Amino acid sequence: MIRPATLVDRYRLILLLSLLLSCGFFATTLFGYFVSKQAIRSAIIGQDLPLTSSNIYSEIQKDLVRPVLISSTMAHDTFLRDWVLNGERNVDEMARYLAEVKDRHGAFSSFFVAQKSGNYYTGTGILKRVSEAEPRDAWYYRVRDMKEDYEINVDLDLANRDAMTIFINYRVHDFSGNYIGATGIGLTVDAVRRLIDEYQQRFHRTIYFADATGRIVFGNQAGQPTDLRSRPGLGALVDRILQEHSGLYQFEANGDNHILNVNYVPELKWYLFVEQNEDVALAGIRQTFYANLGISFIVTVIVIFLTYLTLHRYQSRIEEMASTDELTGLLNRHAFGILVDKLMAAYRRTPRPITFLLADIDYFKSINDRYGHRTGDQVLVGIAGVLKAAMREADFAVRWGGEEFLLVLQGCAIEEGEVVAEKLRQAVEAAHPCATDGSIGVTVSIGVSQYDGSESPDQTVNRADAALYAAKGRGRNQVCLTPPAGADGSSAEA
Repeated sequence: MIRPATLVDRYRLILLLSLLLSCGFFATTLFGYFVSKQAIRSAIIGQDLPLTSSNIYSEIQKDLVRPVLISSTMAHDTFLRDWVLNGERNVDEMARYLAEVKDRHGAFSSFFVAQKSGNYYTGTGILKRVSEAEPRDAWYYRVRDMKEDYEINVDLDLANRDAMTIFINYRVHDFSGNYIGATGIGLTVDAVRRLIDEYQQRFHRTIYFADATGRIVFGNQAGQPTDLRSRPGLGALVDRILQEHSGLYQFEANGDNHILNVNYVPELKWYLFVEQNEDVALAGIRQTFYANLGISFIVTVIVIFLTYLTLHRYQSRIEEMASTDELTGLLNRHAFGILVDKLMAAYRRTPRPITFLLADIDYFKSINDRYGHRTGDQVLVGIAGVLKAAMREADFAVRWGGEEFLLVLQGCAIEEGEVVAEKLRQAVEAAHPCATDGSIGVTVSIGVSQYDGSESPDQTVNRADAALYAAKGRGRNQVCLTPPAGADGSSAEA
């Protein structure tokens, strides 16, 4: 098949289409990713973190602030104050009271320390007598001297085998406002840690508590420093956070952007930190982004492949139409010009004989006049089929004119070309080329010439044309070689 120079244009078009589709899909996907990223980020800052903090604060009020309320109730209990003012006479009454508080509220421990006697009471009775000389009793004297009503302190519980415990130490006053002791309950540290772990799993955030000095009280992750000022990125914000008490902050650590919501919990005197790693939150949208890129790539490849097939099909059809005679399926004169140029280039590299056969259907005008042009077209198609069947693979046939056919025989001298022409003449004479009327018989006259190596292909064809008309002048249905120089090449009646 003859392929024109538009083949390069086809590949350029496919390349341009590939670039446009790729850039379009990538730009759309990238734009969607950044819009989604900004939407998620805005949702985290404007809704998710504040809402999570509010939910956690509500949970804290229910789960951690409750012990503070219980301790406050104990400190203002009329029984406890009357019992102290009556001289702490019946220890069993106090032990029973403390045991009941512990059991009723599910506390880890309950206690009362009397200022006058120094006795440390628990649910089992008197545990010990506090002393300013005992370092482990320092908490009591700190509570005695503080101005606040209560404190939350993490310490070892002497009454429970030194288990690490969160104590709510509440100051107790008599009915005149005089300090008479300290009471409260204790929670195990493990229980609070489990509570924070539950929060983190439920809300999918990093949650921890810090005190007024910036030290993490609960929720510290493994490998992280306890002092917030030592945290990468966050350290520079700690003093500002402790001063402002609450707010929304952002910092970068280990290449990740973190969004932090801080709330001060006055009941606990702690700061609640709810931290979201933005990159972790965007992991899902990144996976969607990569998936969209993958889908876009696949769609682009499919579109380009289908475009290539379509262009190839239609261009092949166009090329075929541009180089092929529509009626007979033989090459046309445009295709001949391309092929003969290649043939001449090959001849210049390696000279090999080339013979031209120019055949014309005898009395074709009479067939059209008698049977009609439709039958004439069928005869042309039939003759073309005979020529195709007789050609070698290296040869090609061209519809040269209305009823003329040119055959180019490569590597074939004029003597051999004459033999081929004679076989073609006989084959046409024996055939019935009309598909609808087998009674119609036709003959052809053929002129034969050989390229001499110096003339142009047109000159060789003209010599074959002269031989053709010589054959017609001699009675038609015969083969003639190129006539001698100067022979009359006038046309005979078709």
